[in-house]
Amino acid sequence: MSHSFLFPEDIKMLDELEISQETLTAQIEFFKKERVFPKLISAASVPETIQRISGELQSYYVNLYDSFVGTSVKFVPASGAATRMFKEIFELREALSKGALTPKGEIFFKSIDRFPFYTNLQEICGNALYKLYRADGSPDYENMFLVVDSLLSPEGLNYGSLPKGLVSFHSYGPDDPFGSSRSAFIEQLVEGAKYLRSIENPEDINFHFTVPENFEKTFRDICISATPIIKHNFGKVPVVKFSVQKRSTDTIAVDHNFNPVRVKGGGLLFRPGGHGALLENLNQTEGDIIFVKNIDNVATESYLPDNVKWKKVLAGKLLEVREQIWKYLNLLDCERSEGLYEEIIDFMRSHLCIDIPNINREILGDYLRAKLDRPIRVCGMVLNEGEPGGGPFLVRDADGSTSLQILEQAQIDKNVPEYVDMFRKGTHFNPVDVVCTITRYNGERFDLNRFTDPETAFVSEKSFEGISILALELPGLWNGSMSNWNTVFVEVPSSTFTPVKTLFDLLRPEHA
Repeated sequence: MSHSFLFPEDIKMLDELEISQETLTAQIEFFKKERVFPKLISAASVPETIQRISGELQSYYVNLYDSFVGTSVKFVPASGAATRMFKEIFELREALSKGALTPKGEIFFKSIDRFPFYTNLQEICGNALYKLYRADGSPDYENMFLVVDSLLSPEGLNYGSLPKGLVSFHSYGPDDPFGSSRSAFIEQLVEGAKYLRSIENPEDINFHFTVPENFEKTFRDICISATPIIKHNFGKVPVVKFSVQKRSTDTIAVDHNFNPVRVKGGGLLFRPGGHGALLENLNQTEGDIIFVKNIDNVATESYLPDNVKWKKVLAGKLLEVREQIWKYLNLLDCERSEGLYEEIIDFMRSHLCIDIPNINREILGDYLRAKLDRPIRVCGMVLNEGEPGGGPFLVRDADGSTSLQILEQAQIDKNVPEYVDMFRKGTHFNPVDVVCTITRYNGERFDLNRFTDPETAFVSEKSFEGISILALELPGLWNGSMSNWNTVFVEVPSSTFTPVKTLFDLLRPEHA
């Protein structure tokens, strides 16, 4: 389809981005559509839709994973900037420039020697770091500004512009082989050394990090430096693949009349499509088992035993479910009996929380095959303690069946008070602790694009050059992008969820 608003330069731009005119049309039409919200049945809870695994079963699943003959890989989205993490410090710098101190700033300076980057600031700021307060106890705004600016600016540590994966998260003292502090990236490598495995080479541990294109070399250089240390301390060699978010997943921005927005010079304005765009990167990840975890969800090594144990529990559960699904799919290749159908329906209901509608018996076998022959994920869920983010739900799908879904607040229909109440009172929270397999029972790989729900994309209001625009967010990676995966929810302890959303989270015990 051609568009009258497209100039030859626009068509050339679309070709360079590998975005078809059909895709552009679909995106513009999506802005005009009435929003489709999921039909909620209930918030997921123990024991009906979230499994609580006992101590004996925990050991069973750990052993199941430890005896697994295959390759696992850790997929870590690490493209995000640390800007939000340092939001309160940016506000502090602005206040200090006007001779004022914010409440968070007071906490920051009183606790400054507890942050992992303190040693690095000493090298940059010198005496200013020890003269934050005058003899009478009043703030020295000039020295305070120097310290904060050294933390944020490119001339200093540049934390205002770095991706979060390169920010110092932990400090283990002067004898730590990794240096004065460890970044989130280093801690992800260390954690993976405890449970990743490779069938080709037992020493290898496989990772896939999505990173900003302009920082890829920095990540690579750090990995090269860290590799001999990890091999010496853990007997493992990190094999790391880096990828960047594909420009073909960018989405068009429009004004409130649904006309494409143009930048100065006349070009179309495309924006990154959110973390759902990383589905393309996940689609290229090789491994029998894939662990998905956010870059900022890491803790100090003292917390690793619990983390490692539960990673193995989730992986063992995945192996158990996968074996049963593959068994049924193989049986469906050669046997189509009433008894088999009933057994599969019972399994889907009890293990995957899938209740199916009444299906004509002539097509029931094909229907069950279509339901089973999908990517599989086991998702850890922690008790809801007020953290911002999504949660687990049981929903009614378009075909009348039920499924387990992870939903963000933006996916909840605010016009249905019952749904709002479900979200508010949900007992569990999504920490993004996913173990999955994207390999079919016959050894082929799934095309993950076939299992998304395009309707779960959403429109948000943004600002561009002082005007209000509309932006399109693709279905979230663990939300709409995995809508049509077979899903199991498992309760995991809160000790396995240690995110760093703001700088002050680094003062928590799990990061000290």
